[in-house]
Amino acid sequence: MQKTLLYKILAILALTLVICLLLAMIQGTIHDRSEFRAEAVASIAADSVREQSIIGPVMVIPYTDEFDVTVPATTDAASKTETVRRSVSRVHLVFPNQLTVDGRFDTDYRYRGIHRVLYYSGQHALSGDFDLPLKSSLPRTNSLSRITVGQASIAVGIEDVRGIRNIPTITWGKQPIEFQQGTGSIALGSGLHADLPPMDMEQSGRVNFAFNLGLDGIERQHFSPVARNNQITLASKWPHPQFGGRFLPSTKDRSISDDGFKANWSISSLSTATQQQLRALQEGSAPAANATPAERIAAAVAVGGGTDPRADRFSVAFIEPVNVYSLAGRATKYGLLFVALTFAAFFIFEILKRLPIHPVQYLLVGLALVLFFLLLVGLSEHIPFVTAYLIASTACILLLGFYLSFVLRNRLRGLGFGVALTVLYGALYGLLSSENNALVLGSILLFAVLGAIMVATRKVDWYQVGKTEPVAAGEVN
Repeated sequence: MQKTLLYKILAILALTLVICLLLAMIQGTIHDRSEFRAEAVASIAADSVREQSIIGPVMVIPYTDEFDVTVPATTDAASKTETVRRSVSRVHLVFPNQLTVDGRFDTDYRYRGIHRVLYYSGQHALSGDFDLPLKSSLPRTNSLSRITVGQASIAVGIEDVRGIRNIPTITWGKQPIEFQQGTGSIALGSGLHADLPPMDMEQSGRVNFAFNLGLDGIERQHFSPVARNNQITLASKWPHPQFGGRFLPSTKDRSISDDGFKANWSISSLSTATQQQLRALQEGSAPAANATPAERIAAAVAVGGGTDPRADRFSVAFIEPVNVYSLAGRATKYGLLFVALTFAAFFIFEILKRLPIHPVQYLLVGLALVLFFLLLVGLSEHIPFVTAYLIASTACILLLGFYLSFVLRNRLRGLGFGVALTVLYGALYGLLSSENNALVLGSILLFAVLGAIMVATRKVDWYQVGKTEPVAAGEVN
């Protein structure tokens, strides 16, 4: 009867909803496992070293600005005034005229349980020159201020000083100077500094510098282009870099292959607000004199129009070519499509061959399809994703092919469904491995499936479906 067909359709829809709930639970499991990995990364960073950021080198000149102010006298006479001497401690930042960075990275892994984090060891050769400032050019309260210059130094801001492998020595002119802890600058944060020899600030000059910096970190390295002209070259044997930040490497000077990558950045001070941002942060540019540190940082960001709390920067990340949780999550989103296509194939088979398939059999097949995704996640945490996908899909295809050969009462029919599932799993892997083409490939797949269903059912009289009792047993040709 037609009512029997209606009940079967409603039963299939109900089973589909159950499968949807199970797929949602698996997606939740994938999200939890991804969170566990994030916690592992945070744990490794807390125990060893974080992402690194290099700002500098920058010349830091502390000085005292003394000036006279006229204030009401302390006597009773209201018209009396007196001159009082005041002083303000300031820090002036001088940026390189030319900065060249030649960086090389070696990579390795750090483990926390089954999770691993990419760890890099960088060796950077920095060189360039500074134009020495005149004492008269230092910012002062007024033209009559008296300036007393303190100990000038070269400072390098480093995000996590735990990653410094050596005690670097800077060659300042021809004089070697060993770095010490701290930067002496709010803008540069944590890092290193080297005290400079006395400078003649009554006349201009230019001094060359050079030093090597060994710096370890995890996953990502940031640089801020602080100089008037910046030439940064980074290279590694890691073949999967990801460039980010406010500046990308030059297209003609960038190469990525299975042997590694090499990239070059050419950045001038005309294209970055790094110097303005750092000066604003150092000078405490803020709406009010009693502004909080957060307000000072926000003001510094506003000066440069950027989003980083310190300065404009760019980065290179050492990423895994396959994020198993991302791919497994994307695969699960196609789970409902898998189940819907399989159920549709069963239903069409029932219509064409008049061979009844019980809702419990629908459910068992749907559960096997769902468990593929859970099996995929579990295996991919221990073996490469491609291998995990091959094992999980093969296991499900063999199980369903064997089971359906009995459900459909013919081994060839079970084999046919197994071949169809193989094509479907192959199409899914194509969608996962080609994210940019996922939409067009998915659209073509759905169109092909719809076309196959329409061709297969083109002669079916749907008004007559369900009126004839289907055969209960025996072979149907």
